[in-house]
Amino acid sequence: MNLVAFTQKSEPTENDYYKIVKIPIPEGIVLEVGGIAKMPNGDMAVSTRRGDVYIVENIYSGTPNFRKFASGLHEILGLAIKDGNIYVAQRGELTKLVDKNGDGKAERYETVCALPISGHYHEYSFGPKIAPDGSFYVTGNVGFGSSDWWAGKSFVPWRGWTMKISEDGKLTPFAAGMRSPCGIGMIDGEFFYGDNQGDWMGSGFISHVEKGDFMGHPASLAWADRPESPVKVRKEMITAKVDPRDNPKVKPEYLKDEPMTTIYEMGKTTYPNMGIKAPAVWLPHGVLGVSTSEIITDDTQGNFGPFAGQVFVGDQGMSKIARVFLEKVNGQYQGASFDFKSGFRSGVLRMTWGSDNAMYVGGTNRGWGSVGKEAFGLERLVFTGKTPFEMKAVRAMPDGFEIEFTMPVNKKTAEDVNNYDVSSYVYKYHPVYGSPIVNRKDNAVRGAKASEDGLKVRLVVDDLREGYIHDIKPEGVRSANDDLSLLHGSAYYTLNNIPKGEKANITLVTPKTREERERVDAGANVNTPDNQMKEAMPTTTGVAAATNKSKTAGKTTSTVTPTAVKSAIISDAEATKLLTKHTCLACHKVNERAVGPSYREVAKRNYTNEQIEALIIEPKPENWPDFSTPMAPMSHVPKGDIKKIAAWINSLGKK
Repeated sequence: MNLVAFTQKSEPTENDYYKIVKIPIPEGIVLEVGGIAKMPNGDMAVSTRRGDVYIVENIYSGTPNFRKFASGLHEILGLAIKDGNIYVAQRGELTKLVDKNGDGKAERYETVCALPISGHYHEYSFGPKIAPDGSFYVTGNVGFGSSDWWAGKSFVPWRGWTMKISEDGKLTPFAAGMRSPCGIGMIDGEFFYGDNQGDWMGSGFISHVEKGDFMGHPASLAWADRPESPVKVRKEMITAKVDPRDNPKVKPEYLKDEPMTTIYEMGKTTYPNMGIKAPAVWLPHGVLGVSTSEIITDDTQGNFGPFAGQVFVGDQGMSKIARVFLEKVNGQYQGASFDFKSGFRSGVLRMTWGSDNAMYVGGTNRGWGSVGKEAFGLERLVFTGKTPFEMKAVRAMPDGFEIEFTMPVNKKTAEDVNNYDVSSYVYKYHPVYGSPIVNRKDNAVRGAKASEDGLKVRLVVDDLREGYIHDIKPEGVRSANDDLSLLHGSAYYTLNNIPKGEKANITLVTPKTREERERVDAGANVNTPDNQMKEAMPTTTGVAAATNKSKTAGKTTSTVTPTAVKSAIISDAEATKLLTKHTCLACHKVNERAVGPSYREVAKRNYTNEQIEALIIEPKPENWPDFSTPMAPMSHVPKGDIKKIAAWINSLGKK
């Protein structure tokens, strides 16, 4: 009999399902993409931050042709096609580019609408997006102070606003409270915008924008009392509730004992019916991004994979794309965000769909920096035809959530409540640059029931909280076929409203506590009353304990043998699992710097294990002054996992 060596099958990666194809750019063209849109004939129009517009012909081939259509414009950060014409938002105006003689070049640059600017370098203009009535949405970035460089300022009218511009050029202020509104898009005919973490913005997000809304940043309210303004909120209303701490010589820092509120509470309780709009979906900082960009809807009717009709959101700083499932509850948008695809060569700024149902991604990192090291790029994201095992959607229920999967689940793993980890937290609404996770708590999963076809699982979850992000991790759930773990293991559901309706008819049980799960992961055995009825399934991050079993008074007892105790330093493979689980790899790599320093660079600092543990829980950005994005506190990570990660990081200094 022939003996064949068995090699453990590795789990698939993002690249097995979606491949990034680099589009060759001719030498001499600096394609710092600020806008991209498909032309009626299938060619792609691409604008650049340097003020050029190119028509890319045969973009689906390996040898595309770049034809310059216009040049000499100022910082183009958006492009749209309407009636066959190209419209761009440059720094100081919305412009229509006209090819009068049909020679493939624009001879006429028509000012549709002049946009107010003071000349501050940060007054970017984004758009346009075309409304169902044919008008245009354009957003204006705030400027910043000189000494108080961290504080957004609206030096001229409508900076920090969404402006709606008619075809004949009339500007109407539409909504206020934006800080850096690069992320804009149309979803089912409605305007959405996304913002970055910054002052008054705890993390990135996307939000539905309606006329008169206030999205949170108070700088724009300098113009709210003008007669043409539809916004009801005034700056003094914000500062009456939240100390602006606007001493220009002192950067506001996070204070643990400071009274707090949230943007949700400001709109729901403090000033109801005033148009203060909480995010529809939060994008957790440093996990799903650090600088929100383009928002597009999958309109490929399933040709781009199993997410038809869902939303994709780019991120410039982390060179990645997140996915969002939206639903309406009590008339308000909410939903879940998921990781989707990383590894783009530059900072993802703009995306659009091609005639081949691929996603075209334009990038730049000049001035802003990105994980992708190339200065600019144009790439094609292609679905391979293989369906990943993912959470396709998460829906709010009166007593928990319903998870829909892209393929049937193994029901035994899916109906074990100990294979789920759910927690909830929120961000502070304050003038500090960003916010740590606050008011975090575990939410026990009391019941889990799979549908007959295995595509859905209904969860009963304790202590749901409106206005909070619910981090849902089906850590031990496997696919029915091929025994796969989830490609991306977390869903971040923003629960603005708990729906009414019938509760699930599920037998409720008592799950293991977080502490008990940590003990199991460390190799111990935990018997809760429910677990004595049936042996608990192991989680994907756990290690099966070697046990000696004996019968005592009719009960089975277990003792941990010495072989069940883990070594002090986990393996690289185990470390990768933990770092992936807690999204650490989104910002840190082993050998190269990314959003944060490499782990090997940290190991060279000669911290003790205990010091690294403390820095994971409460980071000190001042220790790494050459990194512009501060690390968020990771106090929500189980202490046992933090200890393992810290010891592994220090071990890199010895390898």
